[in-house]
Amino acid sequence: MNKFVVNLNTKLESIKKVQDDLEYWSARELMPLLGYKEWRKFEGVINKSLDACKASGQKIGDHFVGSAKKVSLGSDAEREINDFLLTRYACYLVAQNGDPRKQEIAYAQTYFAVQTRKQEINEQLSYEDKRLKSRRKLKQTEEKIEQTVYERGIKLPVEFATFKDKHIRALYGGIGIKELKKKRNIPEKRALADFDTDVELRAKDFALAMTDHNIKAKDLTGKPKLEKEVVENSKATRQVLLKRGIKPEILKPEEDIKQIEKRKAKEKKLQNGKAKLLN
Repeated sequence: MNKFVVNLNTKLESIKKVQDDLEYWSARELMPLLGYKEWRKFEGVINKSLDACKASGQKIGDHFVGSAKKVSLGSDAEREINDFLLTRYACYLVAQNGDPRKQEIAYAQTYFAVQTRKQEINEQLSYEDKRLKSRRKLKQTEEKIEQTVYERGIKLPVEFATFKDKHIRALYGGIGIKELKKKRNIPEKRALADFDTDVELRAKDFALAMTDHNIKAKDLTGKPKLEKEVVENSKATRQVLLKRGIKPEILKPEEDIKQIEKRKAKEKKLQNGKAKLLN
């Protein structure tokens, strides 16, 4: 790596700011590092980037935030100038729309493309971990409520299957487990929850946890009362989702949890193998 690249990389990192885990750059500070001397010309690049952001389906306000910056004019005088706060993705678009003849732009295109991809991978890994955690939590809650209702009148496996289906129908606007599996192309013998989004897993856990609590608090017994309680709590949970603009029945299935578990186990095995080689 030549001195120019090392130097530019260091400068790009040095002007990066972080707030609430969000990285951003000041357009004014970025401008000279990308080989621009005049704000007028650089602002033209930003305007092109705004169009590119809109065309990509992203919200401009999520990546480009108009700002103002005070600069010293000497003798304690200051003047306010326009600025933009740019996310990593915004910087990537600025580099893509910059003058390709500039050496700084050529490097910045690579730098921000790599950094953006790293962020995407980290976000995906983070979401996978959330789903795995939520799935484990739901499984624990399901086991807990199965024991609770077993002690209070729902004894047979077919009765618990009906209890669970009523919970799903109440949460998904009348759609049962079999219908959802068919709609989402999920194998009949696989658990529906293994393909749920994180928000669905949490919603199911919340509804069943409330049901378990209320069954014990109200000392409910008998199949009709137990089923009525799970339906009421599942409907209440559905209303919370709907108020936030989430219709669970139209959400798309996620990657199979079992596949994620296998992949992570394989990655852990490889990491352990590398660690042994280094020791």
